[in-house]
Amino acid sequence: QVQLTESGGGLVQPGESLTLSCAASGSIHSINFMGWYRQALGMERELVATTTSGGSIEYADSVKGRFTISRDNVRNLVYLQMNSLKPEDTAVYYCNARGLTGYDVVSEFASWGQGTQVTVSS
Repeated sequence: QVQLTESGGGLVQPGESLTLSCAASGSIHSINFMGWYRQALGMERELVATTTSGGSIEYADSVKGRFTISRDNVRNLVYLQMNSLKPEDTAVYYCNARGLTGYDVVSEFASWGQGTQVTVSS
């Protein structure tokens, strides 16, 4: 099993910055995908930013130029630096990771974190 733990959410004013962190732990063989998604109240969960072990990065159009995703492959961490935050960025942010779990016998995994609340309000 692979567990994801997010941290760094909070209440900020418009224009301010926030950094989210996500740590993966457990029986990790390899992680080939890590990403951030968000779900606003009454809305469906949507992609924010993703990164692969091969270095591919994808951003939602709404966050391009403001958010930056980065990854520490050695420590199995992924970060989301969020700048110039807007009220419409308010949501619960979820970390997602996919890869292989186990040691002698490996299998695929796809895990979600518990979510961290980001509120942007004046």
